[in-house]
Amino acid sequence: MALQKTSRRDFIRNASLGIGALAIGPALSQLAMAKPGKKLGIALVGLGGYAGGQLAPALQKTQNCYLAGIVTGTPSKAVDWAKKYNIPQENIYNYQNFDEIAKNKAIDIVYVVLPVALHKEYTIRAAQAGKHVICEKPMAVNAKDCEDMIAACKKSNRLLSIGYRLHFEPHNIEIMRLGQKQVFGKVKSIDTGNGFTYGGDPNAWRLKKALAGGGGLMDMGVYAIQASRYTLGQEPIAVKATQEKTRPELFKEVDETVFWELKFPGGQKVTGKSSYNHDWGYVKAEAERGKFQLEPAYGYGGIEGFTSNGPLKFPQIVQQAAQMDDFANCVNLNKQSRVPGEEGWKDMRVIDAIYRSLDSGNWEKIG
Repeated sequence: MALQKTSRRDFIRNASLGIGALAIGPALSQLAMAKPGKKLGIALVGLGGYAGGQLAPALQKTQNCYLAGIVTGTPSKAVDWAKKYNIPQENIYNYQNFDEIAKNKAIDIVYVVLPVALHKEYTIRAAQAGKHVICEKPMAVNAKDCEDMIAACKKSNRLLSIGYRLHFEPHNIEIMRLGQKQVFGKVKSIDTGNGFTYGGDPNAWRLKKALAGGGGLMDMGVYAIQASRYTLGQEPIAVKATQEKTRPELFKEVDETVFWELKFPGGQKVTGKSSYNHDWGYVKAEAERGKFQLEPAYGYGGIEGFTSNGPLKFPQIVQQAAQMDDFANCVNLNKQSRVPGEEGWKDMRVIDAIYRSLDSGNWEKIG
């Protein structure tokens, strides 16, 4: 969930990006106010660094939704958040009474911001409680769990979206357009990388396989995999991966740095890497008639890019506000999010195959 420290410049605070983004032209023209509807209440499940540092502040800038409730196992956090955000006591839950949220008409959407291994349980329980769900990335510890989450939401007739905020970020939308519309001709190669040098708590949940599902690949690599997929607008069919571990005392249970090559149906050369021990954050594409890239590519702000025609100059937006406003709009209009559960499932199919390749040393089919 956390990427890197960046400045948040709110040139367009309440923007929500249209669903037909790639079809109607450059990214900047897609920034438009969402259609008005009922302002929906969101409950954040898990009050860690991302919820407190990004989502709650972003919810102070949304137009279609607001911070209505919280779910936490820490009583002191409940007190602090209630005071800071004026949350009524009846909208505060813990993990024991979570299912009672079904009775609360003030809460329309549950945003699951827990360790990855808990995403499946709380997504399913939220859907069964009659709430629409946003689940943070990575969606689950494996693709099979993603399938179960999708099925549960469909059974309950609830919408499910994954926290892919960059699908609402203008520079990344432009990269999608440039690649998928072949503005510089057919893309010949893509190189992606995402990571940071971990210097935090050695006992943090991210370093526990049972809670995180994996290390830098799960947390950081999902962005690089996403970038390859949305630049081409295609799904990879096979992968081969290798890894290195220079700090085994810290990364005893999870991967540190992983390198991979993806095969796509179009035959492009696509490479990627993820790490908890290197500061990376880029996507670079070379096409028949030019190049385009973002670096930094994946942060909460400060994203920069250029093409063979010059720099990309789009506003820095509050990505989480745009993301949540768009989902609230989807709920109001009963239409699918541009980042539904299936999008998270597609990434986890790739990650599952990468881990199989690390074990086998061979190319592994995806799916």
